[in-house]
Amino acid sequence: MVEPVWITLTGLRAVGHHGVYEHERRDGQEFVVDLRLEVAVDTSADQIEGTVHYGEVAEAVVADVTGSPVDLIETLAGRIADTCLAFEPVTTVEVVVHKPQAPITVAFDDVSVSLVRSRPLVRSKCEEQHEHPR
Repeated sequence: MVEPVWITLTGLRAVGHHGVYEHERRDGQEFVVDLRLEVAVDTSADQIEGTVHYGEVAEAVVADVTGSPVDLIETLAGRIADTCLAFEPVTTVEVVVHKPQAPITVAFDDVSVSLVRSRPLVRSKCEEQHEHPR
């Protein structure tokens, strides 16, 4: 039976050079990423081929964090979401990007951005032909 299953990865850490200030891009800082991946899995099959290899997802996400700099962590979250959705059979991803050393002048514990993105539905030609205008 194929069912939606959620796989959670918490606390992926990597140094990135993201931010709007020159010192953030020059010096870099640690970013922490949490992921929830919705995966359509045949829970009766018990085969690795039927799910996502979360180790490979983690490596790809760290590559996003350590890759080309962006100004906003919102943009980084979108990049990470796209990376996760490229893995079959991930259908939806929730990404949280934490920036614990954000340049804020008051005491704080964390700054984070959350994003949920789903794979676009692919409609068959048959469905499109039988669609009725409203």
